[in-house]
Amino acid sequence: MTDKIENSFKDFLTCLQMAKLYGASHPITLKSTEKAYFSLQDALADRQELVIGIIGAELAFEKEIFFDLSKFLNQPITYLKSRGIERIVFSRGFELGELNKFIGFLALPKEEIKGDPQESLVLSGIRSISVGKVKGSPGYGKSGRLEGLNSYQASLDQISPSLTKMMNNEAVDGLSLKLAVNNIVNNLGVYYDQLFELATLKRYDTGTFIHLLNVSILSMHFSSKLGFSKDVITDIGISALFHDIGKLYISRKTIRKPGQLSAQEFKQMESHTVFGAKLLMRYVEAIGIMPIVVCFEHHLKHDLSGYPKSVFKNKQHIVSAIVSICDVYDALSQRRSYKTDYPPDMIHGLMMRGSGTSFDPDLLNSFFKSIGVWPIGSILLLSDKRVGVVAEENEANIFLPKVRIIHPQNNGEIIDLKENKEGIKIERYLSPWSEGKEFLHLV
Repeated sequence: MTDKIENSFKDFLTCLQMAKLYGASHPITLKSTEKAYFSLQDALADRQELVIGIIGAELAFEKEIFFDLSKFLNQPITYLKSRGIERIVFSRGFELGELNKFIGFLALPKEEIKGDPQESLVLSGIRSISVGKVKGSPGYGKSGRLEGLNSYQASLDQISPSLTKMMNNEAVDGLSLKLAVNNIVNNLGVYYDQLFELATLKRYDTGTFIHLLNVSILSMHFSSKLGFSKDVITDIGISALFHDIGKLYISRKTIRKPGQLSAQEFKQMESHTVFGAKLLMRYVEAIGIMPIVVCFEHHLKHDLSGYPKSVFKNKQHIVSAIVSICDVYDALSQRRSYKTDYPPDMIHGLMMRGSGTSFDPDLLNSFFKSIGVWPIGSILLLSDKRVGVVAEENEANIFLPKVRIIHPQNNGEIIDLKENKEGIKIERYLSPWSEGKEFLHLV
């Protein structure tokens, strides 16, 4: 289905380029428009409308971002944005004549378009095709998620080169890295729900740096809830980003080994904290001292029973304690070759057992108060046999979130499990790797 959508976007924007080059009435443009018409009709075969979104410089459809296609069609995308058009809706039943008029309208010189583009379309008799902005646009309620996905992917694209450079012992641009992390901080305030939902769903993505970015997002969100300043939150985000860099040097065979590690393998695994701290010392001018401290201490534990062992019994730094909680939480959430994914309520139980030993009790309680037991994006089967996705936490009761129903009717109904009079409860968690997989497209 996605291929149909992508092809329709490609054919439509190609025909716009033809109109700009040859004119809207040229035979080449008309032939290209006809191809686009049939391509769009094919994409509309099983839906009432087809929405083309432009997020930043990327083409988007629902929760998909077409990065490769966007690079290929950068010119028409930039052209549409310069006209104030970030959203195009094709309704089922639009005719070839309307598309010809629409292409002609888009190809007009900018100075000939007066006032609002949508009003001009209506005056031209084009009623089955509409245009507008993405933000706040009716009928495009998923725009926030698209922004979140775009931000998540862009952040991953920006931080990965810095990590790779460190792996190759190359120079790192500290300012660019700080700006990239600061961009995540800015987006946390606006798109936290979407970013956290993506972090929840992308735990089944095996990309090298997904875990590091997830821990960074978690740590910054948690820090913001604790009241840290924006500058400190940025430093915490960078520290979380590099907390496991030493582990990236450890043999993949060792990291992914099913079953128990040998004494030698475990010693090698434990060495990643010291190895990583030494590596980061080379970049202290670019990233500061805090990432080094966190890299060294994040396995130290609250009662100092962890590693690396030291003759100095210094208490774990609060930033190390924050990153440690977020690191363990995300690691338990992920599926590995040596373990299955644990449901969120089990993760809560496992981590609470470490309260006072592995984790600072006050910080751990605050962490779950900030994210809840069932994080945003979790797919749940309810006691009335409907399926919902967690849309919002209830700080007053972290076990009872607000849930948006997605099956059997995906009509946007929200149920507050703390307040509902029908006594609806959570029956069980549906993992995105198994039972929940069929509902991912609805999330």
